[in-house]
Formats: sequence, C-alpha cells, structure tokens
Amino acid sequence: MKILVLNAGSSSQKSALYKLENTLPAEPPVPLWEGKIDWQKDTAQISVECQSGAELELELPSQNRETVMAKLLDTLYQGETKVIESLSDIDGVGHRVVHGGEKYREAVKITPEVEDAIASLIPLAPEHNPINLQGIQALRQKLPDIPQVAVFDTAFHSTIPLKSAVYPIPYQYFEQGIRRYGFHGISHQYCAQRVGQIIGKKPQNLITCHLGNGASLAAVQNGACIDTTMGYTPLEGLMMGSRSGSLDPGILIHLLRQGENVEDLNRILNKESGLKGVSGISNDLRQILAAIEEGNTQAKLAFDVYLHRLRRQVGAMFGVLGGLDALVFTGGLGEHSAIIRSQTCQAFINMGLKLDEAKNAENPVDAEISTPDSTIRVVVIRAQEDFAIATECWRLLS
Repeated sequence: MKILVLNAGSSSQKSALYKLENTLPAEPPVPLWEGKIDWQKDTAQISVECQSGAELELELPSQNRETVMAKLLDTLYQGETKVIESLSDIDGVGHRVVHGGEKYREAVKITPEVEDAIASLIPLAPEHNPINLQGIQALRQKLPDIPQVAVFDTAFHSTIPLKSAVYPIPYQYFEQGIRRYGFHGISHQYCAQRVGQIIGKKPQNLITCHLGNGASLAAVQNGACIDTTMGYTPLEGLMMGSRSGSLDPGILIHLLRQGENVEDLNRILNKESGLKGVSGISNDLRQILAAIEEGNTQAKLAFDVYLHRLRRQVGAMFGVLGGLDALVFTGGLGEHSAIIRSQTCQAFINMGLKLDEAKNAENPVDAEISTPDSTIRVVVIRAQEDFAIATECWRLLS
C-alpha cells in the first residue's frame, strides 16, 4: 500500500510517500519520496529527496498553495524524482490535523462532515486548522477518488482525566467545550510506543518532551496520556520559539485596558513572544546561542527563561505521575540541542538521573543517553510524525 502523507504548517509543509506491506515494520522505513515546501515572503521553495538518491530544488514565484502543492505532487511521477507511474498509484492520503476537538479521539476517514468539523475548530487553532483544511481540499482536487484520512494532534490526549482537562473557571465554560485538549499528540504517541523498543521494556511512567518551534510535554502512564502542557489552544504551556506559553491572564486584561485589541494580542502571543520576544533576536536557538557567545545579555536571559520554564514543567509532570521511569526528548531542539538536554537533566540529578554527557554530545538518534546506573532512563527519539500518520492511514484503509 502506498500512502502519501501531508503534514502542513503555517510556514512549511512536509510530504512523504511510504510503501507499507501487509505488516508494519518494527522501525520506520525510509520514504520512497520526501517533499518539503518552505513558504517565503514572495516565493515558495520546493525541495525533494528520493530513496534512490535523486534530489530536486525549485523556487516558485507563487504563494498560491494549491498551485505550489500541485507542482510538488508532479515530482512524484515526473522527471528524475519519479517514484510512481501516476497519482492513481497512491492508495491513500494521510493528513496531520492539529485540532479535532472533543469529537475526534482517533484518526478518521475524511468526509464532508469531518471537513465541516475541522473548519468549525479554526477559532481554537487559527494558525493551523485553516492550513490543514486547505491541504485536504487541494488533494481532493488533484486526487478526487483517493481516500483521505485525518490524524488529529489532539487525539492522544483524549485520555487525560477531568482533573487535568477542566480549567478552574465557571463550569459552564467547560460545558461549552473550553477545556484542555493538548497538541503534538501524534509525536507524543509515537515516542511513547518507540521508547520501549529502544530501552527493552515499556516504561510505566514516562515524560515525553517535544521541543521545537512549538513545544509541549506529555505525562504518559502505562501508555496513556494523563496530562500535557498545551491546553485549549497550542499557546499554553512551555515557552516556545515565538509563542509565549503560559502567563498570567491578568496581563492580557491589562493590555486590553491599555488599548491593545484581540488581534494585537493574538499576534504578540503567537508570533512575537517566546525566545524571539525575550531575546529580541530570533526564534532560532542557534542564533540566540551565537549571540550569547558574543556577550549578549538579553539573549542569555531568553535562554535562561526558556530553560527555567522547561525544568519547572518537567518537574510538574513528575509530580502528576508520582515517579518517573524514562524521559524522552524529540523535535528539532529535543533531538539536536545537547545543551538543552544536558541543562534540563541537571535539575533532576538528586532524583537519581545520571546523563552520559559523552553520549549526549554525539548527536544521538533513537538512543539512550543516560548512564547504566541512572534511576531514570533518558532517551532521544527522532520525530517521526509522518510515519505515524502513515501507519494510522494504513490501519484505517487496510
């Protein structure tokens, strides 16, 4: 079965074509084809890599998503990157959809009703659900007869108990659907499944740290999520690249009284805060670390605030679980920033966590980086959201 995966974001889009047999592989296979679109100010940058080694780079002067998507899909069956004879060779398309609300607790085949539900949830994920919906509609125009599947970032968190889901505001708002949903669920679920293969046993109490431009933690007990840091929207929780994470809601009331409007606050909290806002430099940790080397004290403050809030939230998840068997790092920073992993783990030395600093510095992938006598296993797992989406699609369509 050939499964095309579409993982669309606001500034980039990842796509991959997997060939899955009658049984799923123990480890993620290399896709037959991988495509990426980076949306620039006036152009779209397309890059394609194939299992065969073929590569392609394109720049289009178009910001029309459907046009650019169609050009990317053309590389599946045309030119040096050709891996199929025609688009009709594709058996199914899997989409990452950020918000599924309360209704969707697992992957589903996409119908007009599902599309309407995704659209109705746009106010809860305004940076993501519209893009996810555009991808679904673009694929339908290009591949009208091929089944599409929605895989929801919120689904894995549907097991969290009410004591975590309910906010301490009048209960009537919970009845209106204002509750903790959680996000990055596709990644957290994959890590919860993968970690047992790496360390040789399934941990009872696990904290997964998805650290990228967006960031969240999940407390996982016996394979089920019981708490997570993101909430009603992807804005709550950890300090992120350009998102604030949790803050005193009284600040927002104050800013509204000072004349800021709702759209101003949305822009500030989602696009101008986090590492970017505090450092005044960038949402990219690499640029911030470079500035720290040059003596930039504001960049150092941004790093310190980020690390402090990350440690505090990991500690909170430890308290929710009542113990910890394994700590997992994934996502762009989780996988590639040795200093973030090291500094985070140092806060838990007194709890018996011992990091092997040499292993941590070696760019580990799907590997344990704690010492043999550490009471808490520390593991780095490569984010495989695309493969996780493909497997969900495979299960529904097999």
